[in-house]
Amino acid sequence: MPEIRIDPLSGQRSIVAGERAGRPGGELSSPPAPEIDPETDPFAAGHEDRTPPELYALRPDGGQPNTPGWSVRVVPNLYPAFSPDSEPPEPHANPDLFWSAPALGAHEVIINAPDSVTSLSALTVEQVAAAMDTWRERMRFHAQAAYVHLIVNERREAGASLPHTHAQLYALDFVPSAIARERERFGAYASRTMGGNLLADLVQEEVRKRERIVAIDDEVVLMAPYGGRVPFQLLLAPRKPRARFEADGPTGAAMLHDALRRLERRLV
Repeated sequence: MPEIRIDPLSGQRSIVAGERAGRPGGELSSPPAPEIDPETDPFAAGHEDRTPPELYALRPDGGQPNTPGWSVRVVPNLYPAFSPDSEPPEPHANPDLFWSAPALGAHEVIINAPDSVTSLSALTVEQVAAAMDTWRERMRFHAQAAYVHLIVNERREAGASLPHTHAQLYALDFVPSAIARERERFGAYASRTMGGNLLADLVQEEVRKRERIVAIDDEVVLMAPYGGRVPFQLLLAPRKPRARFEADGPTGAAMLHDALRRLERRLV
């Protein structure tokens, strides 16, 4: 039967109606992405001159910036949503209703690998681990920002303008309301439980119940969220909680790779 659930981490309500997946046209599928032509791929190795000058790169054998030989590469976004020198917009006569401010911050593209592939799932586990280590390195670089947000949006269906697998990092001078609400829920939970960790307790209970667990390894737990908002949504949570993803500790790269391969097998 359909029910309304509250996500324990965010507090958002979701309608869970699994039976609707069986309605005509309700099944989900995703056709394979077209192959990338390496000759026209601006993120491929050898095409470093087709991007803005790099900000950072992993080069296992050394080498000069903006040349081949990298395994992960970071460049400014050519069409940034945030910039350190954004101009203030013209103030409105009624700022109580129409407030605006310059979009100050940073917007970077992290090219996950030199291979011309559309998904992290097409890389090796070692390549995914190297990409995630670079995500954390760039998050640490922007540690003074109020909030650092990182996404991996693959294919046009997810808003990606270029097919080559990449991440985008946003360093903001404010904390988004959804994140602030999660922080409040973590604090309130700790107060109610005399120091309990909301995520750690959630993981422990989910592992005990075994109703939504997909896979477990030594680093992380992969599960379907109790209050998931979209079909096939997955949550990757550390076995041993820590305050920040970019802090020292495992990234869960092997499980992320496994999760993406599972979704690919299910949806393609």
